[in-house]
Amino acid sequence: MSTHQQGILGLGKTFDPRRTLGERRQAVVNLYDFLLGGGIAADERTPSVLVDAPLSKGSIRRYVAADGVEQHGAPVLLVPPLGAPPTCFDLRPGCSVAGHLVASGRPTYLLDYGAFGFSDRELGIEHLVGDIIPSAVRAVSADAGGTPVQLVGWSMGGLLALLTVAAFGELPVAAVAMVASPFDVSRHPLVWPFRALGRLTGGRVVGTATRAMGGLPAVLVGPAFKLASFPTYVKKPLTLYAHRDDRDFLAHIEAVDLLMNGMFAYPGRAALQVYLRLLQRNELASGRIAGPTRDVDLADVRVPVMNIAGATDTLVPSAVAHGLGELVPNAAEVRLEVAPGGHLGVLTGRSAAASSWLLIDDFFDAHQELAAAG
Repeated sequence: MSTHQQGILGLGKTFDPRRTLGERRQAVVNLYDFLLGGGIAADERTPSVLVDAPLSKGSIRRYVAADGVEQHGAPVLLVPPLGAPPTCFDLRPGCSVAGHLVASGRPTYLLDYGAFGFSDRELGIEHLVGDIIPSAVRAVSADAGGTPVQLVGWSMGGLLALLTVAAFGELPVAAVAMVASPFDVSRHPLVWPFRALGRLTGGRVVGTATRAMGGLPAVLVGPAFKLASFPTYVKKPLTLYAHRDDRDFLAHIEAVDLLMNGMFAYPGRAALQVYLRLLQRNELASGRIAGPTRDVDLADVRVPVMNIAGATDTLVPSAVAHGLGELVPNAAEVRLEVAPGGHLGVLTGRSAAASSWLLIDDFFDAHQELAAAG
């Protein structure tokens, strides 16, 4: 194997005579701890307390203010997607969106849906948009003294947050920041085969299976996310070996694995709506979604909005995320950004602190006067 080939595979360190015995020993310890030991990633979470707010499903948590940091600005509510644990916003120390916002002095809250089971099989997107998220927004605003709320939603969480604002223009919302939220799946080439198969079967195969199971079980949600980043997982053994000296890198991989292995189930009705209406019919690309009592039109969004796409996101490429720009003509401002990282990495990767989080900070700071004015 040539030196060039060794470098490409990241194996060159093995044959590097400059590596000391101590470096080699530490690499072995790192890999042992990662693969067989007690783990590397710190399981510390940003401290939070429950907010007394009755929701039909889930709860709201308020993150404890950082010592010595004066709180300022509008409250921020973190809105996760279905299926993902709320720890997606608090992955680990140094890679925590919640921790960053708290350290910046922003009053920060988290919407936690809780786990979904078979009993939640009739819960659909309309319940989130028409009940749970609006109730959470009002509760956070009240807890923060009546100040309008700034929303941060990841993936489908951003989409749900924006649909809520479109449906309820009177809600005390000052701005919506989305990260890797999908809007026009027709721009995703990998989706075409699934849509073609769905047209051939009329969606009956997936629909029948989903109804029978009462939703998408948790054991399938994690693998589904991993499948979207299949090349990354195929190369994982080589990646681990190439970064065996970097304990922080290994800790991050472990934290991501723990998140993916802890994914929640998708309630049946919501899973069918995502598959049939958003994936197969691509209804959202029109900017209008038919609800059980009325249509929700994204043209009714008046507040500033932003969507940050991941530069290497294979699940929601920038073209899919930036389809938002044509759907909110009446928004006070529309920002379409690209930052380093894949679908999760753009939210909470090791480079997010110097990219995505700064974009969110700048966006919220630019519209702080709107939030203060109510």
